Amino acid sequence: MDPADVIFEVVLATESPEGRLHLAPMGVRYRGRQVVVMPFRPSTTLDNLLATRHGVLNIVTDTRVFAGCVTGRRDWPTVALGAHAPQATGAAPPGAGAGRGHRLACALRHLVLQLAEVQDDAQRPVLTLDVLEDVTHAPFPGLNRAQAAVIEAAVLVSRLHLLPLARIEQEMAIGQNAVDRTASAAEHEAWGWLCEAVQRHRSRQELAA
Repeated sequence: MDPADVIFEVVLATESPEGRLHLAPMGVRYRGRQVVVMPFRPSTTLDNLLATRHGVLNIVTDTRVFAGCVTGRRDWPTVALGAHAPQATGAAPPGAGAGRGHRLACALRHLVLQLAEVQDDAQRPVLTLDVLEDVTHAPFPGLNRAQAAVIEAAVLVSRLHLLPLARIEQEMAIGQNAVDRTASAAEHEAWGWLCEAVQRHRSRQELAA
């Protein structure tokens, strides 16, 4: 596989023209000093990127953010870029992030992005963004198996309206083993939110039957 086609799971922070912050898990591709995203329509992230032409990519290991965003829990602590001069590895000059949005407070690393190219599509436009700033805040300790399971389950929950429920429950049953064996309290909490979302979806289907 071409390295440029590998998808990495991150959290994108975008803002509306009115300044409303929106956080969304997103699969992205890295291509040198550019990042490629392909959000489905309709998408608040897509609308914001097209309107303001900027966003902030967050690399996090707190998988509660992924699980929270797909289960209606989007109120996570953030830091306004430009509020303080960056001090971390790869920092830009003081003030370089001013007016470039917000990053997650728990981000190990953030990238400030600016929209460079749009390939329109009725279902999934392809957006190419230039990296304006790349700052590391903390070392990456690696992922435990439960964190990987939570991220995969968050993707499944985000597609409850697209995928058969039986398939989602089958795949989450596999992830349950990793959670049982390796999860910290944070992953147990995130996993619980996701399981609740699947159960609510099942209940709605049963009521509609």
